Amino acid sequence: MANRKLKVFQAQLGFYDTIVAAASQTAALRAWGTHQDLFASGQAKVTTEDAAVLAATAHPETPLLRAVGSNDAFALNPTSLPKLPDAHRRTAGKPAEKTKSPHPTRLTVDRSRLNAAEAALRDLDERRKREEGDLRRLELEMQARRSAAQGAYVKARQRAMANIRDTKTSSRHSGGED
Repeated sequence: MANRKLKVFQAQLGFYDTIVAAASQTAALRAWGTHQDLFASGQAKVTTEDAAVLAATAHPETPLLRAVGSNDAFALNPTSLPKLPDAHRRTAGKPAEKTKSPHPTRLTVDRSRLNAAEAALRDLDERRKREEGDLRRLELEMQARRSAAQGAYVKARQRAMANIRDTKTSSRHSGGED
């Protein structure tokens, strides 16, 4: 890896801003543990921020984290927590308002079409299972027939070869040529 020039890639994953020094975008995705192309969707990019480059190149192929919204240094195990939006902080200490009535009303939902569709799906699955079983039985039967036919061919061929050998032997004994 020392021969290859490392680039530093940055992405926000969950509650963390992450960076990783890697030789390619594919290597960065692998280090982050994702198969989704974060670069194609714009969720990941190359970064040239000096502090990020310095930290990431000190730990190649290892994701470094910091809480979203913080200016802390990137680290293997960040200790800061993500910052909550202001709107969320204002209501965090207040009790929730009660909006439910003391006598909740229950709506009755007609599930007959859904039940019928689910039953049709179960029937379809059951038919397919039976069909698979039938096909498996036919496959085993064909394998048995193929094996029996091969065995009969081998025995018949051995008899034919023995007949040729015996004919040649008797021909030689009676003064004939091969």
